[in-house]
Amino acid sequence: MSNLNLFSQIISKIDRNSFRKLVLEKDTDKHSKGYNSWSHLISMLFCQFSKSQSVRDISNGLRSATGNLNHLGIDKAPSKSTVSYQNKHRDWTLFRDFYYQLQNQLTHLAGFRQTKFKIKSKIFLLDSTTISLCLSLFDWAKYKTHKGAVKMHTLLDYDGNLPAYINVTNGKTADNKGAYEIPLLANSVIVADRYYNDFSLLNVWDSNKVFFVIRHKDNIRFESIKENDLPEDKHQHILKDEVIQLTGNQSKNKYPKRLRRVAIWDDQNNQTIELITNQMSWTANTISELYKSRWQIEIFFREIKQLLHIKSFIGTTQNAVMIQIWTALITIVILKFLKEIAKYAWQLSNLVAFLRLNLFVKIDLHKWLDKPFDHPPNRLRIQTQGVLF
Repeated sequence: MSNLNLFSQIISKIDRNSFRKLVLEKDTDKHSKGYNSWSHLISMLFCQFSKSQSVRDISNGLRSATGNLNHLGIDKAPSKSTVSYQNKHRDWTLFRDFYYQLQNQLTHLAGFRQTKFKIKSKIFLLDSTTISLCLSLFDWAKYKTHKGAVKMHTLLDYDGNLPAYINVTNGKTADNKGAYEIPLLANSVIVADRYYNDFSLLNVWDSNKVFFVIRHKDNIRFESIKENDLPEDKHQHILKDEVIQLTGNQSKNKYPKRLRRVAIWDDQNNQTIELITNQMSWTANTISELYKSRWQIEIFFREIKQLLHIKSFIGTTQNAVMIQIWTALITIVILKFLKEIAKYAWQLSNLVAFLRLNLFVKIDLHKWLDKPFDHPPNRLRIQTQGVLF
């Protein structure tokens, strides 16, 4: 039996020194009024792990952990007004920058690595998801006449299925426009749907030595320069493999180089999928499988929306929304790290559910992750935390 509860042991995975350096750089503890940046981070992580529905839930939930708060590095549970005030005023970029630091740290420790593809290029999946907001409450997030929204433009690292970059914009921003700011890694490959069939954007990627596999739009105009041989005995889903030159006046000016076009048959949806790429040496089947892997980013969006608190918000200002989004991303990094190091084959949804019910139970985290059902049921008691459940 551990002397620390599960939540305290989870928080111990965070490098507090790195966070402290960011706080000093950004001076986010100025005017903290006794509620410093670390306490704020813990409060918002508790919001995500417990799926608190309001600032009152956060305050009451942490208050129910009396005697355990010192292990979390905080002196007392914050009042609901304190959480609301700092969500409105503390610089949200602190949590964004810490996400990237933590993602790099825990990814390195866990050693995330997919083995499906034999290519040497780093694989990134690109897509966006829209989070709807009530326009009357979030008047800064105009999307449609009677709706508000923000959009998360996400570049997902295929190794570990965690965002390498996220650009949060208003809901009106087109997918391709939100992709111009993503960091580009030479010799990597970006896989995306037809909404990113923007030849100016693709030319920027190609000029930076980035490969891409994109589903092209139906109306592109091109001429075939060369047809590549198709595999005879296997990969019968490959319908076409050819080198093309764009012929449309605007498109050929935006992308004057040759492209490779691969058409594949999708049995599941009974349709032909047509892809373009600037990679000329990989097999057509590798191109096909890369595009199929794009489904992983849809799984990520589903995980973060269903398992964490990101579809409704405890504050209405833009700053509060950004803090909640980035602390949700910090939470998903921690959860995937725990899942990766565990010997037990956890489903992420089950791991979240078990942790949520036992945040303040005192039991060894690593032993529990490895063998969650070896202990009698009364060792993992469900403890009511304030008004959360």
